[in-house]
Amino acid sequence: MIKEHDRVVLKAPVPSIGLEAGDVGTVVHVYRDGGAYEVEFTTLEGKTAAVVTVEASQVRPVGKREITHARPYAK
Repeated sequence: MIKEHDRVVLKAPVPSIGLEAGDVGTVVHVYRDGGAYEVEFTTLEGKTAAVVTVEASQVRPVGKREITHARPYAK
């Protein structure tokens, strides 16, 4: 189960705030026993780019053999 402070990966884009599938964020709050999450996405400089509430189906845990990939954040 995903818990607070876990890193998660978006499974689908959130165009209204400029997030794309594959973006990695950190869970800052768990709602409804894991039914939804408040996730913070930051730039590589550590500045908050977006905070969004997503349903559990919209994210997945980070895999052990995955790496971070950089892209410009347009918002």
